[in-house]
Amino acid sequence: MEIMVNTDFWKGKTVLITGHTGFKGSWLCMLLNHLGADISGYALDPPTDPSLYNLCNINSFVKSTIADIRDFEKVVDKIEQVRPEIIIHMAAQPLVRLSYDEPMLTYQTNVLGTVNLLEAVRISKVKSIRALVNVTTDKCYDNQEWIWPYRENEPLGGYDPYSSSKACSEIVTSAYRCSFFNPLNFDKHKVAIASARAGNVIGGGDWATDRLIPDIIKSILEKKKIIVRNPEAIRPWQHVLEPLSGYLTLAQNLYNNPQKAIGAWNFGPSDIDAKPVLWIVEQFCKKWSESVSFEIDKDPHPHEANYLKLDSTKARNILGWVPVWNLEQTIDKIIEFYLAYIERKNTIEICNSQIDQYLSRQTK
Repeated sequence: MEIMVNTDFWKGKTVLITGHTGFKGSWLCMLLNHLGADISGYALDPPTDPSLYNLCNINSFVKSTIADIRDFEKVVDKIEQVRPEIIIHMAAQPLVRLSYDEPMLTYQTNVLGTVNLLEAVRISKVKSIRALVNVTTDKCYDNQEWIWPYRENEPLGGYDPYSSSKACSEIVTSAYRCSFFNPLNFDKHKVAIASARAGNVIGGGDWATDRLIPDIIKSILEKKKIIVRNPEAIRPWQHVLEPLSGYLTLAQNLYNNPQKAIGAWNFGPSDIDAKPVLWIVEQFCKKWSESVSFEIDKDPHPHEANYLKLDSTKARNILGWVPVWNLEQTIDKIIEFYLAYIERKNTIEICNSQIDQYLSRQTK
């Protein structure tokens, strides 16, 4: 059987990651380093303290530029300096609740940041670029709160500023692809562009505000009850390595078989792993310790979607991408990481071990 993420493909490939200092970006750096890629990054400083980026000393193997994706000239300079073969765009304001407090920042970063990157690629004289993956979100769909998973051809939308900004990022990507990087003219520009929409990504090393797993860990460390918002909200939960393997599988196909891979793609978990928030909390309490408990938060909060699932049939059938770990295994991996962190064990070894385990099980 062929593997999804091909180690031979990534050895020596020059990859530029925007947003490499964040939770997902840090895991992606470690995964690509594991695969032997030549990695450069462009992002703001790590958004949390502690951060996976600093804990795993990622700066030691990534050529990092600390700068804002809204700074067009610096984006252009970085591309011309790195001369990447593959770009994975993850720089974003990634939090729904923060988008209510900072809507302008959210739109400037998530929409104009995407424009800046695509425009920099368009005007650049760098001829090495072959594949660009814009990472958006499952929340880019016009959520009707229905029971069916969303497919790539469903209408885009977004109730809150974050969700709508990511829908806008998708539209910008489509417009640039049609106008300047049209597949019909691929022989002239040779740049294949796709967007990737993942589910609710969870994993060790996330300390962001107003996310479920970091909130659980913070409560445990402070010996407080876990406060649960939106307990019945159903989300497509998946370990962070799942969508990252999807992005890399997509990038491989953009590079080797662009006409097959250009477009929008969902990378979500199996339908059975779309669970309510309360299920995650109960499993976490059960697996961590009998002393951990929770209570339901009855205070009013900004609107968030109640029901959301992704249909990844297209990625499974065309790219051969499939999830590797189920949700219970994912929770086990998360607990393994945070217990190691609390016990001051080597988090780099934990991450590399989990990457090894993941790659050993991924097949087409």
